[in-house]
Amino acid sequence: MDNFQIETAQNVSIQQNVASVSTRIGSFLIDILIIIGYSIITIWILEALDLEFGMETWVIYLLLGLPVFFYSLLFEVLMNGQSPGKYVNNIRVVKIDGSKPTFGSYLLRWMLRLIDIDFATGSVALLTILLNGKGQRLGDLAAGTTVISEKKRITIEDTLVTDIPLDYIPTFPQVTMLSDTDIQTIKELYRSARRKGNHGVILKLHKKIIDITDIKTDLKPFDFVDVVIKDYNYYTQQ
Repeated sequence: MDNFQIETAQNVSIQQNVASVSTRIGSFLIDILIIIGYSIITIWILEALDLEFGMETWVIYLLLGLPVFFYSLLFEVLMNGQSPGKYVNNIRVVKIDGSKPTFGSYLLRWMLRLIDIDFATGSVALLTILLNGKGQRLGDLAAGTTVISEKKRITIEDTLVTDIPLDYIPTFPQVTMLSDTDIQTIKELYRSARRKGNHGVILKLHKKIIDITDIKTDLKPFDFVDVVIKDYNYYTQQ
């Protein structure tokens, strides 16, 4: 499942880590097992009570069946977008802008579950999720929600480590004056500014690094910051 980026009203970019189809199916199966377990225990208790068949018995069966009927709605409201299955797999229902869904969103999503999952045995939900690209089944499209994974994905770009050639020759030994926190901040800002073509941020990084290290250079700001990151990794990996 692909991730997607949204822009909030405050011009803040949010990267949504969409839950994979396999993870959602796994969560669904866990919830089904819990429902089956509850149903079996309920039947055992009722049989042990040996109740006489009548209107009161039907009422008891109806009341005990309500938690099954409202299972997903009940847990998603009480557990902030998670059912027990979603909790185990660390996924959660959120609004498409990353905010917390309202009760109305959960309710609409639950109502369309009948079409998405129950009547069509999940085929409609699966097809919609695969075609949509934002992890949304019909209920999510109507409610303006999606299901995201909260598992942290760590790549080499998320750490201090930068891949440098074995024969790399450093340029500025003064970079050792920077701290790990400094270089992590520099790397994140540089990567974001390079992606967005934000020269203003690069110029500020260029000036800040020179202020701290007193490096003298004729390199262009973009090239300079890139070399500083590589030099720091060279010296700290030795």
